[in-house]
Amino acid sequence: MAVESLLERSLLSVEYQTVSYVTGPLVFVENVHGVAYNEMVALLMPDGSERSGQVLEVAGNTAVIQVFEGTQGIDVDRTRIRFLEEVAKIDVSPELLGRILNGTGKPIDGGAPIIPEQRLDITGSPINPFSREQPADFIETGISAIDGLNTLVRGQKLPIFSGSGLPANELAAQIIRQARVISGEEFAIVFGAMGITHREAAYFMSQFETTGALERVVFFLNLADDPTVERILTPRCALTVAEYLAFEKGLQVLVVLSDMTNYCEALREVSTAREEVPGRRGYPGYMYTDLSTIYERAGRIKGNKGSVTQLPILTMPDDDITHPIPDLTGYITEGQIVLSRHLHRRGVYPPIDVLPCLSRLMNLGIGEGKTREDHRAVANQLYAAYAQGRDLRRLVAIVGEEALSDTDRRYLHFADAFEKHIIGQGESGRSIEQTLSIGWELMSELPMGELKRVRDFIDKYHPTAGEQAAAEKN
Repeated sequence: MAVESLLERSLLSVEYQTVSYVTGPLVFVENVHGVAYNEMVALLMPDGSERSGQVLEVAGNTAVIQVFEGTQGIDVDRTRIRFLEEVAKIDVSPELLGRILNGTGKPIDGGAPIIPEQRLDITGSPINPFSREQPADFIETGISAIDGLNTLVRGQKLPIFSGSGLPANELAAQIIRQARVISGEEFAIVFGAMGITHREAAYFMSQFETTGALERVVFFLNLADDPTVERILTPRCALTVAEYLAFEKGLQVLVVLSDMTNYCEALREVSTAREEVPGRRGYPGYMYTDLSTIYERAGRIKGNKGSVTQLPILTMPDDDITHPIPDLTGYITEGQIVLSRHLHRRGVYPPIDVLPCLSRLMNLGIGEGKTREDHRAVANQLYAAYAQGRDLRRLVAIVGEEALSDTDRRYLHFADAFEKHIIGQGESGRSIEQTLSIGWELMSELPMGELKRVRDFIDKYHPTAGEQAAAEKN
């Protein structure tokens, strides 16, 4: 947060030595004057070290400060507080690409100091609704279950709902490697890691380095053993850099935030320390509003080449999609990609359960001139056929496969083939043309009369339409 330069500019500001109480990540300071909400604070320790914080609340002459580096070792009688008369800001520059920063935006990769071009408020500025441009450009992720059935569109916010132990990080790394807009332009990546383990951090670093993606990545790294409160700043710092690269430098920016569950846990910790009345599962009642200030920073601006696309990742506690975190996230964002533990146990990668998945902006990014004219129809037919096959699996468990009709057996086998060839593609990428072609091959195993949703495209794309028509005549 460049607190050192703030201190230099604030040498004449008033210092307080009136700390009255410390609890969790919070410090209470008495007898303050002229202090503002969200104002940045420097805590000057007796040993000469410094910590940074932010004003959470001002009530009368008492200020509540959240300390980003933690409150351990703070001496109530000897610690001095200096209010810096400025909100949280971050230094931005094109030189940030290829750099690794901590959760508050300070370089930790041992590289050269970053010479800032601007210094921006991390809360950002909301996009004027009149100036927002409707997302309409297809993003090819190379993953069939996303490109074919739950298309990602430039400027969209599409979260990944994962569970403990599921390969959400591997899926995110694959998307980062493969994501392209229809023009073939690569994305600049802003990766905000919140509360991840050292092992996960090492995995992402090795992925970025071996694939050459690191040079277009800004990596914000808050580890599990870093201060919890720092996680509240990490996504806002990441999105401020993303907005700068997109709307000031005209880049296509993909923001990956992992793990939003850790962010919400940090919110709950601060709320508990403030003794606020809890909401569902102990999370603060304002969590919906707080999450919206993060997710709504995705989008495009009319007349501006750049865009901010978000892929937040969250871990559903106990795989519960009705838990407050995925529940509120689903209300704010434009769909979700849901990972399945059942598919993962069967060795399917990526284990995307397409039935509860949704991309609300899919229709804006597909069709003739963007992907292919039959894209929507193929997606509808594949979804319907797979859903019917899944239903028949439950029936087979009761009555056995022998009791099914020939058409039902075909749907049952279609569901297996769909999971093997469309969902379980492995780590290799596919173009949208390959995805749609595989979809048509799978549908060719179904009776022609069942393909009602793709009827208008059968003659052009069905691989065996002529043969089946001749067989039916005979």
